Amino acid sequence: MSFPDIIVIGSGIGGLSCAAMLSRYGLNVTVCESHSIPGGAAHSFIRNGYTFDSGPSLYSGLSYSPSPNPLRQVLDAIGEELPCLTYDTWGCCLPEGDFDTSVGASQFADVLAKLRGNQAVAEWRSLQQVMAPLGQAAIAIPPAAVRWDLGVALTVGRFAPSLWQHGFNVMKMTGPFSQIMDDVVVDPFLRNWLNLLCFLLSGLPANGTSAAEMAFMFADWYQPGVVLDYPVGGSGALVEALVRGLKKHGGQLRLNAHIEQVLVENNRAVGVRLRGGEEIRARQGVVSNASVWDTLKLIPEDAVPREFRQSRQATPTCESFMHLHLGIDAEGLGSDLACHHIVVNDWDKGVSAPQNVVLISIPSILDPSLAPPGKHVIHVYTPGNEPYELWQGLDRHSEDYIQQKQVRSQVMWQALERIIPDVRSRCDLTLVGTPLTHERFLRRYRGSYGPAIQAGVGFFPGVGTPLPGLYCCGDSTFPGIGLPAVAASGMIAANTLAPVQKHLDMLREIGCIR
Repeated sequence: MSFPDIIVIGSGIGGLSCAAMLSRYGLNVTVCESHSIPGGAAHSFIRNGYTFDSGPSLYSGLSYSPSPNPLRQVLDAIGEELPCLTYDTWGCCLPEGDFDTSVGASQFADVLAKLRGNQAVAEWRSLQQVMAPLGQAAIAIPPAAVRWDLGVALTVGRFAPSLWQHGFNVMKMTGPFSQIMDDVVVDPFLRNWLNLLCFLLSGLPANGTSAAEMAFMFADWYQPGVVLDYPVGGSGALVEALVRGLKKHGGQLRLNAHIEQVLVENNRAVGVRLRGGEEIRARQGVVSNASVWDTLKLIPEDAVPREFRQSRQATPTCESFMHLHLGIDAEGLGSDLACHHIVVNDWDKGVSAPQNVVLISIPSILDPSLAPPGKHVIHVYTPGNEPYELWQGLDRHSEDYIQQKQVRSQVMWQALERIIPDVRSRCDLTLVGTPLTHERFLRRYRGSYGPAIQAGVGFFPGVGTPLPGLYCCGDSTFPGIGLPAVAASGMIAANTLAPVQKHLDMLREIGCIR
């Protein structure tokens, strides 16, 4: 019986990025996914002819190459294309009023001039100047070069001149973004806006979001000619591209394969046991794309030090989600309707307050294939601000649960009615998701958005563990919530398991080094 070299637990974007890269490096890889479809929190699903994204809706850096986006670097490395539609504008519904804004170097200054006047514009321009060298430092070392062993000296060492050039700025990025913002920005609206961007990036406001994450965003969003992307076919197309990359290099994806335990022998992870008792052995090791909390459940009690288990278990969590997936009649809706909207109800409550921020995505405006003719597909969600405690212990089939879904979904309907006032009468299909939905279908601990590790207070642990042969990837290992962060973590885990020379060859092939 032949064993795979590596078993990857979970087919989220981090796990698929890791597995596809390992397969590309020539390793025999098996991915075990407990769900019936791959993709984790980024999977797509179809109901009544409507294709819904379960999670992310805002993408950038995927439509061109070379790109600083780690996910684009993964796709380049595995030789997979991802056709994207591009746009640059989204809608904002804020306490100050409703307006459109765009990515790019200048447009937001025009918004500030109308809302707040010249002083706010001057502060924004000053912040852009401060962030410009930090942005260059943030992209000076491509994530594709990073690995979690001593070989990093050879792979990242190729970028040493750039690293030295940006050394002082790299040090400035290790703390929270608020330390930089507080030195430059006084205007209350601009501070609120920056806190909002931080929250959307990391699940935390500016005092918890690393300056490096914001520097990357400034380098990505606020430059001349930049666009946002949407994969043709939605997030499912991205998942399919990674699965193709895995399979074309010989990797295997097993669905409905629920892992119950990591097998440990002679103080080393040697495989996994599935529900039902089947065991799969791995020659080199196991990579867990499950969350830090769920990974701990898979490790035998005495296989790792108690201190490690206690510290990882104590990792703070971001809150959960409410979701509203709708299929609607699009007749009479204007052609100028933006595909994305951000709604903030009250700045004074704080951007992370429950149900205070709502995101709206209407991707069929960009890609009509996602909905039947004359229809739109809509995804509305509260991004990591729904308390799990409100739902904990509820029976999903009970009247209490149904009633609570009705009550807690109203904020999403009200946000959407600011965009489409008669949306309730247009609905052909209505699906409401809760933290328990997140917990059940996405295997998310407490339905969480991910770890809430504050910059300057704690550190993301990286891909290694004290158990030889066990590695981790996903949002519990690398700072930043969202696809770039998890793709970076998957790439780093794969690089660590690959020979250094093959890693260097990959960097040459995708144009990172010569």
